[in-house]
Amino acid sequence: MVKELALGIEGSAVRAVAASPTITPDRAATQPKTYPNYKIIVLNDDFNTFQHVSECLMKYVPGMTSDRAWDLTNQIHFEGQAIVWVGPQEQAEHYHQQLSRAGLTMAPLEAS
Repeated sequence: MVKELALGIEGSAVRAVAASPTITPDRAATQPKTYPNYKIIVLNDDFNTFQHVSECLMKYVPGMTSDRAWDLTNQIHFEGQAIVWVGPQEQAEHYHQQLSRAGLTMAPLEAS
């Protein structure tokens, strides 16, 4: 067959291609890789008031309720930090930037 292929005989080339087995990957083995979520962590500081931190959380973090914001503000104060949101990197960067611009002390974004 190799001689026929080298000589350029078309019929042999078709047979050579058709004779080689096709191996397809198992669908279960090809799992799509998911992107990691990122954590937004607010740190305690000595200059932001409870009221300011709570209002910023409600203003910039989607779905944040007054009660949840107050609970997180207490956690930030008494434990030194709190994870206020977890989600896709692009959104996390946006919310992190908004909270930082509002004057909150932020930890760097980290994958969760």
